[in-house]
Amino acid sequence: MPVSDRPTTTLDRPVFLTSTLILAAFLLLAAVFPTTMEETFGNLQSGIIANASWYYVLVVAVILISVLVFAFSSYGQIKLGPDHAEPDYGFLSWFAMMFAAGMGIGLMFFGVAEPVMHFLSPPRGVPGSIEAASQAMNLTFFHWGLHAWAIYAIVALILAYFSFRHGLPLTLRSALYPLIGERVHGPIGTAVDVFAIVSTTFGVATSLGFGVDQINSGLHYLFDLPVNRGMQVGLIIGTTALATVSVVLGLDKGIKRLSELNILLAVLLLIAVLAVGPTVMLLQSLMQNIGVYLTGLVGKTFNLYAYEPTDWLGGWTIFYWGWWISWAPFVGLFIARISRGRTLRQFVLGALLGPVAFTFIWMTVFGNSAIDLILHQGLTELGTAVQADESVALFRFFEQFPATGLLSALAIVMVIVFFVTSADSGALVLNMLCSSGSDQTPVGHRVFWMSIIGVTAIVLLLVGGLSALQTAVIASALPFSLAMLAGIWGFSKALYVDHAKRSLQIAASPTPEPAAAGDAWRQRLKRLLHHPDESEVSRFQREKVLPAMQSFGHALEQHGLTARVSESQTPEKRVCLEIAHGDEIDFVYEVVNRKHLLPDAARVSDSGGQGTAQTYHRAEVHLGEGGQDYDIMGWTTEQVACDITDQYEKHRRFLDTLR
Repeated sequence: MPVSDRPTTTLDRPVFLTSTLILAAFLLLAAVFPTTMEETFGNLQSGIIANASWYYVLVVAVILISVLVFAFSSYGQIKLGPDHAEPDYGFLSWFAMMFAAGMGIGLMFFGVAEPVMHFLSPPRGVPGSIEAASQAMNLTFFHWGLHAWAIYAIVALILAYFSFRHGLPLTLRSALYPLIGERVHGPIGTAVDVFAIVSTTFGVATSLGFGVDQINSGLHYLFDLPVNRGMQVGLIIGTTALATVSVVLGLDKGIKRLSELNILLAVLLLIAVLAVGPTVMLLQSLMQNIGVYLTGLVGKTFNLYAYEPTDWLGGWTIFYWGWWISWAPFVGLFIARISRGRTLRQFVLGALLGPVAFTFIWMTVFGNSAIDLILHQGLTELGTAVQADESVALFRFFEQFPATGLLSALAIVMVIVFFVTSADSGALVLNMLCSSGSDQTPVGHRVFWMSIIGVTAIVLLLVGGLSALQTAVIASALPFSLAMLAGIWGFSKALYVDHAKRSLQIAASPTPEPAAAGDAWRQRLKRLLHHPDESEVSRFQREKVLPAMQSFGHALEQHGLTARVSESQTPEKRVCLEIAHGDEIDFVYEVVNRKHLLPDAARVSDSGGQGTAQTYHRAEVHLGEGGQDYDIMGWTTEQVACDITDQYEKHRRFLDTLR
């Protein structure tokens, strides 16, 4: 359903006040007792790694399998929205926003650093060897591949489905609706949304705080600016200001345009490095890296190094799984917001294959190039620099290419814009969580949350509390993973119900009208070639559909059932019949006055050959799950009543299958 551009006051006060108080309390503790907080959460994280690594591995495996099953089973054709919904954004814009919010900044930071670190310090084997090089790329692909995006995708799927298809608020609480029903609107739902706000705020703030380290290193490299806290605070303020402008402009004018800009810059930088680097070797490596990744995917997924215990697993794989899960409320909700109208299969293919393919290309071009410099060209100082300071890895890498300054400047711009898109996406999500899922809110609300992110990052940077907070965020993945598993179970139940109802739907056709022999087809052809305007369909709704609904409702009431007939003018004129079924799913039958473009032949026919008629209107039938893709314009009152009866009969059969 289209959303009004007019800001609304939908502030959820319990969520807003509770989350603000918790944020202030945590911020105060981290500021006053940073060492104690870091030790406390560090011990908690160490305990999770020591005792629950198997659980994290299991959860991530279940998530990936579930996402693939939902996409490639018969559920894949179900839409994230009504059956007649179309995607709000084209694929390129959708991909750009999704990728920028999800992990675009990570590629800038780890594109060179992670492959080099795995190469020089592998979990097993000889450091710096050919085997270590292949293993380094395989591990990098594993950490940034299908598992990471499946974690984001499952949260986005669940939230988009219940919000756009079932009308629940686009907040985290809606994921639990199949399990606790209307209680999502009470204290339990409030607690879930508060958790998401706290996790998102701390996650974005810590990333912003640590990320300015890379920006500062780049500016020092290019312009010899000092690397210190004052400079980094200034960078946080500048980044926050840019993000505030973006979030004030809104999703389409701000976040979307910045995301598209950054993807364009990323492609240019990628092509530049690929062109001046060992191009053939990189293309060969890409093919081999993908093959090794896919052939070892199952084994790598469940590998806990149980027979050869190592700290490497907790420091890398479990750390990543916890980080992706802790970011899932933020990134998943944002991706859900921009994914209305896609089928489950379209969404999963786009959300998994698109970002993963780009990530694999990026990691190969930058990672394999860096490893080649160390392994075959003897540039050991690059490896030493990366191990000493990850934030300078990209800039030390660019020293080996022509136009070093230009490449480094482009990289700094990309890092800044990626951070801006992460921050403004985070502020948008926080605003939605506090506003019952709406992003059409007063500017002051959006500025408030962007300011909270910036202030949190600055305070913790100055007092040394960023590490403590980062550890706390990752530790929060444990309770949220339980909510994710519950959400997957509830989502699967809802999809089963939805699919069961869809399987009962068949195309409708009107009961034949009494007509002279051989004349019925002429009447049908006349209706087919006639293209009514809006007023004609409105008159049909008023004179034929409403009486049919009212007669049907009166007949139901004689059998003890409650029926309600209503009219609505926005966003399209529609008349609706609703039949309440208590705790079971209600029956909804609507006839919607919808505008469509005329076929080319019809434009000529209806306009006397001048081609001036461009649109016509249809009287489309919509059920509770959305449009059914058939038009009843021109039917008689009796035919409309018969169609209502047919659809209601299918609905009752559907309810029987659920009992």
